[in-house]
This record gives sequence, C-alpha cells and structure tokens, in this order.
Amino acid sequence: MTTTIALAGKGGVGKTTIAGMVIKYLVQNQKGAILAIDADPSSNLNMVLGLDLEWTVGDIREGMLAEVQKSLLQKGAAMGTMPGGASKQEYLDYEVRTSIEEGDNFDLIAMGRPEGAGCYCAVNHNLRDVVDSISKSYRYVIIDNEAGMEHLSRRTTRNVEHLLMVSDPTQRGIVATERIASMVPGLDIDVENVHLILNRVMGDLPAPLMERVSALDANFLGTVPSNNDLMEFEFNGRPLVELGDESPVYQAVAKMMEEIL
Repeated sequence: MTTTIALAGKGGVGKTTIAGMVIKYLVQNQKGAILAIDADPSSNLNMVLGLDLEWTVGDIREGMLAEVQKSLLQKGAAMGTMPGGASKQEYLDYEVRTSIEEGDNFDLIAMGRPEGAGCYCAVNHNLRDVVDSISKSYRYVIIDNEAGMEHLSRRTTRNVEHLLMVSDPTQRGIVATERIASMVPGLDIDVENVHLILNRVMGDLPAPLMERVSALDANFLGTVPSNNDLMEFEFNGRPLVELGDESPVYQAVAKMMEEIL
C-alpha cells in the first residue's frame, strides 16, 4: 500500500525544506521505495535532494501538444496517436517514466511549469493517470506542492493520507494556512489527515499565536526551529539532505514523522 504525504502552505514558508527532511527520515527509517514529486513550478526540490534536473513533466506536456498540433496539420492525429503509432497515453507514460531522476534510495519527478495557452484538460487527466500508476510502485510518495492546491486537485494524485500544512510563526501565515485548508473539501481527492507545522520558530510561541493554532481544524504536529546551520547550507547551495542527524531541524521533523507513521 502506498502512503502519500503532501505539503502545502503559502510561498516562502519552507515547504521544500520540510519535504527534504521528510524524505531524509523515510530513507533512514522506513522500508520501501520512495517517490518525491516536486509539484511547484519553480522546481527546486532537486537542489534540496542533491539531484540534477534535466526535464520536467511540464516540458513533456508541451512537447506532446506540439506533436499533436503537428499531426493535426498532417491529418494524422484524428486517431489519437503520436509519431511511431503510440497512443497519447502510451507516449506520456514512457516520457514521464524516462524523466524520473534517481537518487540514493528515492526517485524524483518534477511537474514543472504551468500550462501555456490552450486547453490542457485532457492531457492533465492523462498525466494524473500516469502519475497515479507510477506512484503505486512506491511505498511512500512525498508531494512538495505549490502555494495553492492546484496540482493536488488537477495533476498529481487522488488520495493523500497526510497533508502537512506548513506556516511561518505569524498570524498572517496561519490565516493563509486556514484558507488553503478550507479548499480541501472541494478538491477531487481524499485527504485523510490534515496537520499543521510551524517552521522557523525562535523560542516559545506567543500566547495569541497558540490560541490561533488551537482554533485551527488540524492536528498541530509542532514546530521546527530556525537554524543557522541550515541557513549556511542554503547560502552555499549544499543539499539539505546532507544535514547531520543531530540537526535540530531534522530532529524536529523526524519526531513528527514518528508520530504520524
């Protein structure tokens, strides 16, 4: 059975950092294959994981649409086939599987850029089927989502066991988290558990902030401390998964994963 963990929250709160620490924990402590999905158009989870990124699903999508338009001009796409006789579903399946980057005990798929002009409904449906099919081969799937919930709803998956809502320790951050969490019931996915993580915390949380956290309809997993070592990694471009196990950031996330898994 596949366990899917998705991360969401407004931009700049450190979702990708938390995703990297979750993957580091799973590699070291859980059995089974791990798939990381970078669903943020900025596509920088690969840097956190220490992987190169040659192409994304967005590149594949645009390439397929270009082939379809070319075939239409040649009156060869009416049967729904691509060059070489492959169906569009077969073409996407092959290309997405080829785009998977392999790391140490985990793989990575980057969704990449958003759509350009035109209708993408059919191809996005096909892509979600492909990603769903690939995900079933893994014990754990970690999705680093964009600021909203669009990838979860349209292009990434249908089921999420644990949705980690990440916020900075501010009232505005928690309000943004509340708004994103409010979208969940309207999505075409099944989210079993919603959790809150406060990132980059310095010291104890002020009482007004704790009151706001307590009122949120989510399981409060805890806080991740602000950390100078992590900042040094960021400045130097070192993969964050190379942070030592003694890192307070890793220790905090590891404790949270032990709780929910």
